[in-house]
Formats: sequence, C-alpha cells, structure tokens
Amino acid sequence: MVLNLDPYTRGLRIYLVGGAVRDRLLGRAHSDEDFVVVGSTPEGLQAAGFRPVGADFPVFLHPTTRQEFALARTERKSGRGYAGFTFHTGVEVSLEDDLRRRDFTINAIAQDADGHLIDPFDGRGDIERRVLRHVSPAFAEDPLRILRAARFMARFAPLGFSVAADTVEMMRGMVANQEVDHLVPERVWQELRRALLEARPSAFLSTLRECGALARLFPEIERLYGVPQRAEFHPEVDTGVHLELVLDQCPKVAPGDDQVAYAALVHDLGKGLTPIEELPRHIAHEKRGIEPVRQMSARLKVPAEHRDLALVVCEHHLVMHRIDELKPTTLMSLLERLDGLRRPDRVRRFALACEADHRGRLGLADRPYPQMQRLLAALEAAKSVNARALLDRGLRGEELGEALRKERIKAIAAL
Repeated sequence: MVLNLDPYTRGLRIYLVGGAVRDRLLGRAHSDEDFVVVGSTPEGLQAAGFRPVGADFPVFLHPTTRQEFALARTERKSGRGYAGFTFHTGVEVSLEDDLRRRDFTINAIAQDADGHLIDPFDGRGDIERRVLRHVSPAFAEDPLRILRAARFMARFAPLGFSVAADTVEMMRGMVANQEVDHLVPERVWQELRRALLEARPSAFLSTLRECGALARLFPEIERLYGVPQRAEFHPEVDTGVHLELVLDQCPKVAPGDDQVAYAALVHDLGKGLTPIEELPRHIAHEKRGIEPVRQMSARLKVPAEHRDLALVVCEHHLVMHRIDELKPTTLMSLLERLDGLRRPDRVRRFALACEADHRGRLGLADRPYPQMQRLLAALEAAKSVNARALLDRGLRGEELGEALRKERIKAIAAL
C-alpha cells in the first residue's frame, strides 16, 4: 500500500498510522485510515487548504477527501482520568515521539509514502507473537486503555492474541490506584458497545476480570462468577462462564446487533442476587434481575432502546424457552409486553437474545431453537386479524380493543 499524495499533501511528511497498518499486517480488512503529519504547524496546514476540526489537539480535514490528518504530538499527564492530558505539537516533534504516546505496540507502526514501515517498538514482532503489549510506562496514565485492551482482546482473541503479562500487571496497578474509577460512563458504554460487536465478546469480560477492573466497572456482572447453577440445565455450572458462552453466541445468531448483545449481557443479573440457601436453584431470578438491569443501564447511560429490550429479555427469557407450554392468551400477553404489533423488530431481537441464552451452554451451542419460529408465527397470526370487520359491527373504544384481542388470541390458537 502506497500513500496517494496530491497537490494538497505533496511536500508534507505524512505517514499512515495505527489500525490500517496493523490490520494490513494481520491480513484483515480495514476502513478507517489515520494520518499523522510530521514537521508542520497548524498555520502550515491551513495555508495548504486544510480545515482545523480538533478541539483538544490539532486535527485537520483534507480539502477534498475530508480525511483527517493530525499533527504529530506528545502528551503529558495533567490530571486524573482519560481526559487529564495536555498535548504539545511542534515542528520538533518526531514520528517516534508521536508513536511512543500510543497504547499498544501493534498500533504504533507507521508507513511512509513509499510503503516502508517505521516500527520503533517492534509492533510487527508482537503481531507475529500474537501479543497485546503496551508501548511505554505512559500507558498507566490513561485508564481508557484498560477498556481498549479488553475490546481489542474481544476482536483479536480468535486470532490467538493474549495480553502481555507486564501489561496485565500495569492494568492491575491502574485499578489498585483507582485510576480506573475516573472513567466517565459515556466512554465505558462506548467501549462496551463496540466490544459486544466483536468476534469474541467474552474476552472483553475475561480481560477486565483478570486485572480487577470488571468488579469496579461492572459489579453486577462480576457477581455472577462463581455462582453455581443446576448442572442438568447448565453443564458449565458457573453463571459467569454461562454468560461468556451466551455472549459468544451473539455474533453468530445476531451479528452486528448490539441491542441483542447488551440484552444477552444482562439477562441473568438476578442470579447474582440468589440467596445462598437456594443455590444452585435460581427461583424468580428473572424478577430479581430487573432492578440491577435498570441500575446498570442508568449508570452507564445506555440508550433507551437497549435498556428496554434488556428489561423484557431479563424478565421473560424463561417464558420464551417454554413457549410451547404457553396458552394462546399467555402468548398474546407476551406479544403485548413486547409491544410486538407496533414493534416487530423488538420481537425478533427478543427471540434472538433468548436463542443466544439457549445456545450459550457447555456442549449445547448447536442445539436448534424452534421457539423463535413459534413466537414469530404467533406475531404474524395476531397481525393478520383485520379490525375492519369489527368496526363494521359498530364496535368502538374499549369494546373494540377487547374484541380485537380475542380475535388475535383465536388466530394464535389456530396455529
């Protein structure tokens, strides 16, 4: 890959950096390209026609392609949390200076206009070794990098990657010194949401748990580990292990759907509240889980559509698993609880999250889930009822609503 220089960029020292270079070396497709400019100034880029857009540090848009170009910079810790940094740019800042501030060696590789790689921290070696390793001790200054490590593991664990032992130790120190507590909810949610869409979301949880951050950021999930379940239903026994298996089903049953994945993540939070004397049974865990789902969603400022789906999955996933036992009236009530007649997509997502739960058990990943077809068929039957005949009979208001519901139940019963 050679950079395509044009009249606006010709004469500038421009390098392709970060994920695009890393993914090419891994043989993976990539879409975003990040460029860094060395030896220039904001005034110089503006004179060349670039438009400044960065609020915290100088980033500029190319005049025609609208691609982002950032001036090479260094950073210095100036406060707590991921935002506690001051940045410096100048013609004296070298490419190596800029790469040194990056998180992982595999992200600290640059490519020049001729296609040559600049790799001062042996990122290529770590790609070959399949190791996620911090670039410098400055890693410990930014708690967001704990979440990024976990998210990258969700992406790269299927390729055989692991986090370097010294990086894990550094992350543990960041948890111990409470640096991780300064992450704001919006950034935690952003990283979680992206991790849930990766190939192995369970690696996000296991990486955070290994360094102690899971208990600080997601205590409701941490509580699930070590909680036993009945082995005849859950051969994996441990509820935390079950959750990991469920999450890893989501990219298979609902690829690219973070609403389904979030619902799967929190569907069993009630099992973390089961009284010890009731274990390994989890009586009414669906009801116990509702408040933790509300609390966690509120704390992380989860979007309403994610929260609402998560709540119905938490409360009704066991009902869904037993759908063949339901009376038509109960099945109609479930569709109403899902607001299915107005929001059929929610019914589909609900069923997919339940399917991930069903398959997320040791040795049972390939079991069919006909319950989904049953629910969708019931929805179509209910939707097929035409209100016109009832209106023609003069029914209105509450009387119409009751009659319409009865006809829908009859249609479901006829399946």
